[in-house]
Amino acid sequence: MITQIRPSQLPAWLESVRGHGSPVVLDVREPAELQMASIKADGFELITIPMGVIPPRLAELDPSQPIACICHHGGRSMQVAAFLKARGFDHVANITGGINAWAAEVDPTVPRY
Repeated sequence: MITQIRPSQLPAWLESVRGHGSPVVLDVREPAELQMASIKADGFELITIPMGVIPPRLAELDPSQPIACICHHGGRSMQVAAFLKARGFDHVANITGGINAWAAEVDPTVPRY
């Protein structure tokens, strides 16, 4: 089962998993999307790897680190979270609503697209 969290719940999730390692937010959107809107790392490391290249770049991620995946609305990030979980990543979450919900719940300065 993949943990589902809203952007506003991320700080609590980060705190709950910190004992398992330094948490990461994995943004799986495409480079053009990142240019339109991006989040700022605050209490986590931000890694950006587009969904389509996760498999060949999997070695860049540490399976022991907690990882919360984010995309535009939550669909692609859920697929990546399931992919990671199936490959032995223990502490994986999906940020439901994605960057769109982030703009609404956490940081209204993040552009919505």
